[in-house]
Amino acid sequence: MTARLPVFPLGTVLFPGLVLPLHIFEERYRALVRHLVGLPEGAPREFGVVAIRAGWEVALGTGPAAPGGDVALHEVGCTAELRQVTELADGGFDIVTVGRRRFRIAGVHEGAAPYLTAEVEWLPEPAGTDEVAGLLAARVISVFRQYLGLIRPGPEEISEQLPEDPVVLSHLVAATAALTVADRQRLLAIDDTAARLRAELRLLNRETALLRQVRAVPVPLSELAGPPAPN
Repeated sequence: MTARLPVFPLGTVLFPGLVLPLHIFEERYRALVRHLVGLPEGAPREFGVVAIRAGWEVALGTGPAAPGGDVALHEVGCTAELRQVTELADGGFDIVTVGRRRFRIAGVHEGAAPYLTAEVEWLPEPAGTDEVAGLLAARVISVFRQYLGLIRPGPEEISEQLPEDPVVLSHLVAATAALTVADRQRLLAIDDTAARLRAELRLLNRETALLRQVRAVPVPLSELAGPPAPN
C-alpha cells in the first residue's frame, strides 16, 4: 500500500514514539505547516522526516533525489505527527512533533507542492512481542544502563525508568544513544524488533568499549575538550 506524503529532509533520524521539536523558517516548509494546520478536524496532520544522505552542496547519486537534484535522501523515513504549533512574529513556526510510522520512499515528486512530496510504502510493524525480543530487551536495558553510566556524571541521572516493551525500547535506544546518522538509519530500516535489538547490543558494546578506553587516558576529560593553551 502506497500513499502521497509531504517530506521534510533533515540531518537527523526520527523514530516512532520519539519527540522531535523543529524551528520552521524556510517558506516552503512554512507552507507545509499552514497546510497541515488547515486540514479538516480528525485528518492526520503528519509529514515524512527523511535523513539526508548527501549534503545540500553535493548529491551522491544514490537513493531518492529531491527536486533539482540538490540533495540525496535515505530511502527509509518516519512520519512526524504535528502535536503543537507556535506561530512566530516573523511568520515562521516552532512546532513539536512525534514520530509515528516508518516508510520507504518509492519516488519523489517535483512541482506537486511548494515543499517536497513523495510516494511512500508503509513498512511493517511487529504485532505483539516474541520471546526472543523480550530476552534481548532485558540485555539491551542492562548494557544501555552501563553505557549511560559512562556518559553521564552522576548516578541520579540514570535512574529513569526504561521501557520494557521491546519495540519501544529499541526505538528509544536508537534515538538517544550517541550514534552516527548512518548507524541510526540502519537501525530504522530494520523491520524485525529482535534484529534491531541485536544490532543495538553490538553498537552499545562498541560505544561502551570506546568510552572506557577514553576514561583510561590519564588526564581529565575537561582538559581534552578545552581550548589549547597559548604558546
